[in-house]
Amino acid sequence: MDFQGFFEEIFATSLLRSGFHILIILALAWIALKAAKKLSQGLVRFVARQKEDEEYQKRARTLGDIVRYVIVLAILAVASMTALKELGIDIGPVLAAAGIVGLAVGFGAQSLVKDIISGFFILLEDQIRVGDVVNVADKGGLVEKVGLRTTVLRDLHGNVHYVPNGTIAVVTNMTKEYSRYVFDIRVAYREDVDEVIEVIKGIDQEMRNDPEFKDDILESIEILGLDQFTTSAVVIKARTTTLPIKQWRVGREFNRRIKKKFDELNIEIPFPHVTLYMGEGKDGKSQPLSVVKDD
Repeated sequence: MDFQGFFEEIFATSLLRSGFHILIILALAWIALKAAKKLSQGLVRFVARQKEDEEYQKRARTLGDIVRYVIVLAILAVASMTALKELGIDIGPVLAAAGIVGLAVGFGAQSLVKDIISGFFILLEDQIRVGDVVNVADKGGLVEKVGLRTTVLRDLHGNVHYVPNGTIAVVTNMTKEYSRYVFDIRVAYREDVDEVIEVIKGIDQEMRNDPEFKDDILESIEILGLDQFTTSAVVIKARTTTLPIKQWRVGREFNRRIKKKFDELNIEIPFPHVTLYMGEGKDGKSQPLSVVKDD
């Protein structure tokens, strides 16, 4: 019996069978990759149809790319491991080596991984968009870019801040859906508070009728009431609701009109006063005060 020919025939049959299986694996992987691409594109189109907002659609495309990237990696990993097994290669050591490499990379790139994961959830939850005004990681400004690794802000002075997403613990978004401006209006103790409140409401009505500001103001001003008694003034607190990022424009104009109207109606806007008390003697008379006049 020709053992050499017998073993060669078995080897050829096994190789042929393994090659056929590998071709099937590659074909299935190719189909899965195409399906993953179609799935991610369909997901992006579905999400993008929910809103016409361009920034919302950018966010949807970014998330779709991330989902496709993860699925592609998973498909390639499974296909590679299955093909190696078909070739008779023990994948146990390969998996162990990959695990060690992954662990080393994980320790060396903890900050990078944390930044990317945080950025993914910031995008997924729609916490920040380009054009918002936010405070993050002790920095504030207008959002110019939101990426997976960093968020870029530009402050009022024109300084650009690159904030790693992994350092963002709290996001304060001042322009989400709508904005508000809070007024602390100080008047003298002698003023009639009810009269002052009516004046404030009148100024608000004027601004809501002004073509330059009426589209920015969403609601009538909300008078929260007499809020504080301070050393030289009473404080009336109020707030107005505006379109996003318009609160400062509206607030500054409102303050300007308050000053002009109060001056017109002789309503005092107080400033800190100091009363100098010289004390009294036992006879009830005030102590003399010496005043020296410089020529």
